Amino acid sequence: MTNWQTTGIDALWRIESPKIVAVLARMLGGDVGTAEELAQDALLTALERWPTDGMPDNPGAWLMATAKRRAIDVLRQRSLHARKHVDISRELEEAQAANDLDVEALDDPVGDDLLRLVFVACHPVLSTEAQVALTLRLLGGLTTDEIARAFLVPEPTIAQRIVRAKRTLSERNVPYEVPRGEELGQRVASVLAVIYLVFNEGYSATSGDDWMRPALCEEAMRLGRVLAGLLPQEPEVHGLVALMELQASRLKARTRADGTPILLLDQNRSHWDRLLIGRGLAGLELIRRLGGTGGFYALQAAIAACHAGAVTAEQTDWSRIAALYAQLLEVSPSPVIALNHAVAVSMADGPAAALDLVDGLRGEKVLQAYALLPGVRGDLLDRLGRKAEAREEFERAAQLTRNARERETFERRAAACAG
Repeated sequence: MTNWQTTGIDALWRIESPKIVAVLARMLGGDVGTAEELAQDALLTALERWPTDGMPDNPGAWLMATAKRRAIDVLRQRSLHARKHVDISRELEEAQAANDLDVEALDDPVGDDLLRLVFVACHPVLSTEAQVALTLRLLGGLTTDEIARAFLVPEPTIAQRIVRAKRTLSERNVPYEVPRGEELGQRVASVLAVIYLVFNEGYSATSGDDWMRPALCEEAMRLGRVLAGLLPQEPEVHGLVALMELQASRLKARTRADGTPILLLDQNRSHWDRLLIGRGLAGLELIRRLGGTGGFYALQAAIAACHAGAVTAEQTDWSRIAALYAQLLEVSPSPVIALNHAVAVSMADGPAAALDLVDGLRGEKVLQAYALLPGVRGDLLDRLGRKAEAREEFERAAQLTRNARERETFERRAAACAG
């Protein structure tokens, strides 16, 4: 098989595997682990047959049908709901005999199955780490090795997380369904939080040698768009997608050729992706029509839009950004958001006005090991001309960060203050 064929099948699998796993999981009564194994079996069969038989006209339907035949075999072996499964099998065989396979006719809408799979992968009985790993595996189609490399975690660790997650779902008898009522809102929030975490890790890597991991950003945006298609009336889903698109529009401008970071105010804005900016702004308009502009993700998207709309750094409306951060603090009180608010205040009203706000956060336990707290304080002190104090803060920030590129940036700032 040629490289381009292998690449094409990989791309096809990323698109089709979530739908296949979702359909099989429903057929198997929510058994996500077996569903994924059977989907992988279908892929292996394709890799064996397609090089000699040729790729079918509808490869996604071929994979789905092959996987479903395996699921039916499993159901027969288990002797569960025998009559229902015999009927399904007969319909499948008759459709094949007529050479007119209609995969959709044998299923509920695939979107319903995908939505169930989303809520299962992000179920609160799982730890956040397990939710992320299982989501990227089942919905992103990523291999265990790819997930491990993306998060700089040993592959066996990721494999164990995925295995334990599947076992937990099975042992706890987690229903394969979309929650209803108040529980739906709570669970949507957890799903969005997982996608948000994946994007943030790609946008500003917490550890390793790279400032960013764009592949994670791409995967998070893809998952967000899938969720927006499944829940079109949920403003916060569109808010997260808009936020990610606006932030991702700056990815190509955030590093130099050697990988060193370029901070926001120093970026060449002609390198920002205008298509992503346009999509993000359209998402904000949709949120406005849905009446959800005050949500956690919608407010962050509005902040990102302020940056996107400024032709130059000097034209940035920092007063509006500070006001939006104040709203965000009311919606979701957080020391990290308060720190970002202080940065916006420093740009709108000067470093002295923000220093008191930052000093008020120094006792927050969650910020004790957060490199950006001394990093921000160092910047404010530097702008106030208090170079010796600024250098100490930058040196402390360099010690706290686990990202090599961020450490280099803080060390350069410290050296400049010393000079």
